Amino acid sequence: MSNFWNTTSTSIIFLLTGVPGLEAFHIWISIPFCFLYITALSGNSLILFAIVTQPSLHKPMYYFLSMLSTTDLGLSISTLVTMMGIFWFDAREISFNACLLQMFFIKLFTVMESSVLLAMAFDRFVAISNPLRYATILTDSRIAQIGVAIVIRGTLMLTPMVALLKRLSFCRSHVLHHSYCFHPDVMKLSCTDTRINNAVGLTAMISTVGVDSIFILLSYILIIKTVLSIASPEERKKAFSTCISHIGAVVIFYFPLISLSFVHRFGKRAPAYVHTMIANTYLLIPPVMNPIIYSVKTKQIRRAVIKIIYSKDT
Repeated sequence: MSNFWNTTSTSIIFLLTGVPGLEAFHIWISIPFCFLYITALSGNSLILFAIVTQPSLHKPMYYFLSMLSTTDLGLSISTLVTMMGIFWFDAREISFNACLLQMFFIKLFTVMESSVLLAMAFDRFVAISNPLRYATILTDSRIAQIGVAIVIRGTLMLTPMVALLKRLSFCRSHVLHHSYCFHPDVMKLSCTDTRINNAVGLTAMISTVGVDSIFILLSYILIIKTVLSIASPEERKKAFSTCISHIGAVVIFYFPLISLSFVHRFGKRAPAYVHTMIANTYLLIPPVMNPIIYSVKTKQIRRAVIKIIYSKDT
């Protein structure tokens, strides 16, 4: 019996969880989630296609937006199979290695999104504070280097965090509390000392998402300082308006992330399905909302998207 419970990580099959207490309604619950996935995948694909095919959008700001759409697509695809598999087919089993792979990509695309938002904040700062040198500072090659650096940074920071889970053994329940593999969720099931894992995981998130949020805030302090020094009210309004979409993207990325942390820390008495629904939607809100925000607030994107839609109809 002890050999059964104290299993090595490679032989483990985890059981994912849908919405606790509402299993009978999984088909109905899947409808809004399916709609969100379709919106996220189609919206981000459309923006990505518009930027690639429209020469007028071959500018630094839109290159960064294409990176944001790519990370949003990756984040959506990372959870799509397991979440809809549970809702539609009650397919709850996932092997340990598959779990690690999913966890890695969820974390990677989350960190990449944070990094892209920081790069976009830098883009807005350069555009407002030094518009004459904007094109020479943010060249195509430099933007490509930033993109590569974002991927390498995320990979190097997250690989140790995920790889260290291989050393754990599990002697408790193998039932996870989400419809995807969540790093703290997996660690809670281990009967091995996880202090190193906790330290590495916390360090990885603080040095990526935490540091990025601080630099984004500093960027906007400098942007506000620059804008307030502009004499013309019309020019101030125009400068601020170029930041609206990015501010919206930052809010919808960090607010759900902070909300989930607060719920996990202070909402222990809340029903289990509340935790699950928030955990599910927190990964879907940015991919769903970012295309909508940029399509509504950015005239060039809106025109390009409308042009593509009408050209397909004709």
